[in-house]
Amino acid sequence: MTLSSVETAAAVAAPEPERIDRIRAAAYRIRHYALTMGEVQGQGYVGQALGAADMLAAVYADQLSYRADDPHWEGRDRFLLSTGHYAIGHYAALAEAGIVPVAELETYGSDDSRLPMSGMSTYTPGMEISGGSLGHGLTIAVGMALGLRLQSSASRVINFLSDGELDEGSTWEAAMGAHHHQLGNLTAMVDINALQADGATDTVLRTEPVTEKWESFGWYTQRVDGNDVGALLAAFDNIAARRAVAGTSASGQPSVILCDTKVGRGVPLLETREKAHFMRIEEHEWQICREQLTAGYEGTASA
Repeated sequence: MTLSSVETAAAVAAPEPERIDRIRAAAYRIRHYALTMGEVQGQGYVGQALGAADMLAAVYADQLSYRADDPHWEGRDRFLLSTGHYAIGHYAALAEAGIVPVAELETYGSDDSRLPMSGMSTYTPGMEISGGSLGHGLTIAVGMALGLRLQSSASRVINFLSDGELDEGSTWEAAMGAHHHQLGNLTAMVDINALQADGATDTVLRTEPVTEKWESFGWYTQRVDGNDVGALLAAFDNIAARRAVAGTSASGQPSVILCDTKVGRGVPLLETREKAHFMRIEEHEWQICREQLTAGYEGTASA
């Protein structure tokens, strides 16, 4: 038995305000940590980290089962960052989760640091794969989810992708394989920020309509505002409700949450940057960024 997206949404209560506030606070800290690391190098993929902070907060502060003092615990849920250049955001989330010490963020991108500018699983605790070559993450996630099911594990796999990875044929091969194997323990999150290194996504390679594409590949598909914590939590709750009906998390439809985000979210100075894929930020601008981030968060929190 399966539920349609409409039926599931109707069956699940809206997230509690306290839960939303807790995740918003985590997202604020993740953004703050990302700015801290960005200032160390004076440049980087800061915009993506800011844009994806709500997604990362929803995962690490609400969804994942893990042990901060034992990143290799066998019973953990697996979070796979397919987009290696988003590592700055992932490190910030790992710091929020207590897996990486906050003080260590000051070493970002330095020689001998465990936090290189592109994610490396051999260096960083809590980083499951070395991403970067786009289109590989979902293929690994499918194999990992299948392996966990064969081991009768209750662990889930969450794969973070970018909309640019939808340009890659390997992504769609993996999507087809996940449906074939009915990997109900697999959830993909796609950051749709509509921007790639060479320009706007729809001018590089038009991938819309992505909702219909994922649905046609047999995935339970939801599209939400990826900068709306309440919408993200509701999407995960819908997935959990479907799994509860199926009776097991490991068998059934794989799920995807398509997340529309804005590069630089939370820092107006960076939201309006024309060249936003890889940002170079002047020394005097970092304090402005922090002040704007805090003002925006405090305004939201007091609303």
